[in-house]
Amino acid sequence: MTAGEPTSGLATVTTFLDEQGVPYEVVEHRGAYSAAEEARAAGVPRDHAAKAIMLHDGERYLLAVVPASHRLDLAKARAALGTAGPLRLATEEELQAVGGSFEPGSLPPLGPLLPAPEVVDRRLLDHEQILFSGGDHRHGVLIDPNDLVEIVQPQVADVVL
Repeated sequence: MTAGEPTSGLATVTTFLDEQGVPYEVVEHRGAYSAAEEARAAGVPRDHAAKAIMLHDGERYLLAVVPASHRLDLAKARAALGTAGPLRLATEEELQAVGGSFEPGSLPPLGPLLPAPEVVDRRLLDHEQILFSGGDHRHGVLIDPNDLVEIVQPQVADVVL
């Protein structure tokens, strides 16, 4: 990282990862507003980039994490997360209320920080490292997906179309 303090979203992410004792690398890049853009900006294949999608089942927030190269299947996510009711994407207002220090559209796949039960698509575990949003639009985090699963304890399932 270069001059200046990390943004509060990035600081939240790196503090959490440090507390968990997990190795990671922060990647600074030009502004990116989607996981696919972030993958391009960081020079990572789209299937190695994870996008975190906040969901709501009418009672609670849930988090689905899928490769940037795929689209979430809400029916599969509902089954994996064990929710019987309708599942929808969280609204922009809900994301701001739940997301805390994270910039809108830059949610990291760290359910314990939100807190929200989480499902991670199994395809992400096929890679040695994955990139996810660092909590702002200018930083990504490279991490071993197995370390992510160890610290987050999500459901791991096929949740994409």
